[in-house]
Amino acid sequence: MIATKSLIGSALAAATTLAAAVAFAGPASQPEYSFEKCYGVVKAGQNDCQTATHSCAGTSTADNQSDAWIYVPAGTCAKLASGSTEPKA
Repeated sequence: MIATKSLIGSALAAATTLAAAVAFAGPASQPEYSFEKCYGVVKAGQNDCQTATHSCAGTSTADNQSDAWIYVPAGTCAKLASGSTEPKA
């Protein structure tokens, strides 16, 4: 009886976790302000959308990855060290 309850509880926990992961997968929503995409300045795990090697927002694995971007207020990217409005090769 205890094993059955444990199994059911584990299955419910797994289903809830999977549903939460699917709900947050995908690109970040566009901000309400005037924005631009800024490449090469993102900390690992903080990117706003997919890259050539990752499929979802928040999945970059290296700081300042050249194809990972974030939304910044328009005109800000050029002021950031190593920031670019185009992906770096």
